[in-house]
Amino acid sequence: MKKKSKNNATPRSGNNAKLRSDLGAWMLMLPSLVLFAFFVWVPLLETVRMSFYEVNGTTLVKFVGFENYRKLFIQPAFSIAWGNTVKYTLCSLIVGLAVPVIIAALITEMTHFRGFFRLAAYYPNVIPGIAAVMIYSIFFTSGDGGVLNILLAKIGVGPVAFLTDKAWVIFWIVVAMTWKAAGSTALVYMSSMAGISPDLYEAATIDGASPLRRFFSITMPTILRTGKTMLILQILAVFQILYEPMMMTNGGPNNASISIMQLVYKLAFEQLKMSQAAALSVEVCIILIILTAIYYMVANSGEKE
Repeated sequence: MKKKSKNNATPRSGNNAKLRSDLGAWMLMLPSLVLFAFFVWVPLLETVRMSFYEVNGTTLVKFVGFENYRKLFIQPAFSIAWGNTVKYTLCSLIVGLAVPVIIAALITEMTHFRGFFRLAAYYPNVIPGIAAVMIYSIFFTSGDGGVLNILLAKIGVGPVAFLTDKAWVIFWIVVAMTWKAAGSTALVYMSSMAGISPDLYEAATIDGASPLRRFFSITMPTILRTGKTMLILQILAVFQILYEPMMMTNGGPNNASISIMQLVYKLAFEQLKMSQAAALSVEVCIILIILTAIYYMVANSGEKE
């Protein structure tokens, strides 16, 4: 019999080594995959299933098809909650995108104490979200007891109804959200600005360009790609806003600040309409999937550029 050549044995041994390496990687990932499936996929699929049933508590009783989805449209707060969520998103795009860029640009322009201001900008992000909301609830309290109203009284300005004015309540909630998250977003922009050659700024300064001119001519084009990604991520985050309006206004006044996720909470745990809450959750999930797909399209187009 002819002996097997070493050339034939090499690919097989290489394949075995690759198989063992892949198997080891999968074994390391297995606990995380099991936990992810148990805590994410199983509840998600069960929620989709529940949305098509009439339930008693959390027990499925009778299949009703799209009846739960139909009932959502006659909920008084349904259209209001969707409209408010859109308002939250649009307002955050005006305030929440501009503020981090301004912070990043100002800190980048500094020559002294830059590290201190980076730390100061990021510090609000360290505060737990619930604690930050409680701070702003006290700060924006309407009447003479609110911190901001006490300060305004010192300069002769009467009490302002920050969280009880329908026209402005969403804006002030977005301000609280921006204060909490602007620092971490500013650091992302600063990392993009760090890649800009200092020679460009020096040349622009020698030519007499003002800081504002340098920002729009040099900084802004550089961070544009990062801005696209942060835009989509911010929309995804703001779309799921829950505890800010819940703790600051409880959706008031008269549902003027209720968000779609807060409506899910109210349907499930206050009105005990679990199947309708499940149906609304499925709708939100579909919207988020679409937004995530848009994000990946934007990210991939940025890589190709």
